Amino acid sequence: MSDQAARKPRPGDEEELVIERFDESGRGVAHHKQCIWSVLRARPGSTVRVKALRRRRHEVEAVALSTLATDPRAVAPSCAHFGACGGCTLQDLAYAQQLAGKHALVVASFQRHAALDEGVDVLPVLGATHTERYRNKMEFTFGNRRWIAPHEPQGAADGFALGMHAAGLWQKVVAIESCAIQTDVGNRVLAAARAEALAQNLEPWCVKRHEGLLRHMVVRVSGTTGEVLVNLVTSRAEPERIGPYVAAVIARVPEIGTFVQTVNSQAATVSYGEAELVHHGPGWIREVLGGVEFRVSAQSFFQTNSAQAARLFELVAREAAPTGAERIWDLYSGTGTISLILARHAREVVGFELVPAAVADARSNAERNGLTNVRFVEGDVVETTRRETEFPEVVVVDPPRAGLHPKLVEPLARVPARRMVYVSCKHSSAARDLAALRPYGWRAVRVQPVDLFPHTPHVECVITLERAP
Repeated sequence: MSDQAARKPRPGDEEELVIERFDESGRGVAHHKQCIWSVLRARPGSTVRVKALRRRRHEVEAVALSTLATDPRAVAPSCAHFGACGGCTLQDLAYAQQLAGKHALVVASFQRHAALDEGVDVLPVLGATHTERYRNKMEFTFGNRRWIAPHEPQGAADGFALGMHAAGLWQKVVAIESCAIQTDVGNRVLAAARAEALAQNLEPWCVKRHEGLLRHMVVRVSGTTGEVLVNLVTSRAEPERIGPYVAAVIARVPEIGTFVQTVNSQAATVSYGEAELVHHGPGWIREVLGGVEFRVSAQSFFQTNSAQAARLFELVAREAAPTGAERIWDLYSGTGTISLILARHAREVVGFELVPAAVADARSNAERNGLTNVRFVEGDVVETTRRETEFPEVVVVDPPRAGLHPKLVEPLARVPARRMVYVSCKHSSAARDLAALRPYGWRAVRVQPVDLFPHTPHVECVITLERAP
């Protein structure tokens, strides 16, 4: 064996790899020279020539230089911006392959943590009926450095863009003409916003110099009522300039029911700020899930795939299986979506949430729907649950991506409930938490992955646990 073949890969080395699967970041994964390769812009089933960027022990990060052979199951991406835009990284994979790859990721997480008993399998991923036009919320960025596509002529204008960050380039923006995963009306809002910004000479934000007026534009289109909300994020209020701009965009897209301006004068590139001004309409739109109406404002958290969210919450309600006699705890209850849906079938629901604005939204939604058997407790979940004197028969937890707070595992595990439903947005965190709950008698009996984000590696899971005798 030659020295070149025997030694571990080094930065700059080029190799040919057969990509086996995708990882949680959407990168291609291959095994070669006793190392695990994580390859940017590489698809399962393809043979690629790659360049090693860095190595840490037996893990190598690399970038694909060229594709030597393509998997015959590959499909043509439906979006003209695929590859340049940082979203929808799996759009050139057939949807069945995407679901199979997500299932493999979930299985690997649970196997790694030995979180499931023998005989308990991860069910097939519950796929989406619609894989395009499915998002009810999209956030776009204004920028003064437009990403120039390879096919564009030399010297093409590059000073204004409204779209998505270029893949791997936070300082450049891909000008999105039409986004394949947002609604048709959302795409018309996008076109109108770009045209009027150029016509009225409104300067886009520069992330390097921290100057400019227009920063972000968030478009929400209710998946159930069709109502449209636009949130324009600017660095300054400037009503004398923003007022005519808002009026012109609404004139082009009269379906816009409410138009909000958020002022963010800080350097951080986020879509919230220190002031919110309502220029048109009530400042919110309505969504209906599980028979409950929700008001969704500019800063409200709400699931971005209305159709799949409805299926997710139906699944949670089915697994919680309330008969009308139970008290249910909903931990990390957010704006109360799960709590309010369950309250229609339970004796009492108690939601626990740290964020004051989310608790306020939850209480308002409960009052609006006439649900008097649900209450929301504001504060640290670990501390507030400890102060409760009446325990539940069923517990629902919907933690952030980091999973359960370590200090919550033991007191939660000792709650004398008969069933727990764990809603996971990161399966590796969920698998770790289930392993931590096992010593207290809790066992997973069902793991149902749900795909809320087609064309991405993200997958949610609904996990049903019961306490062993």
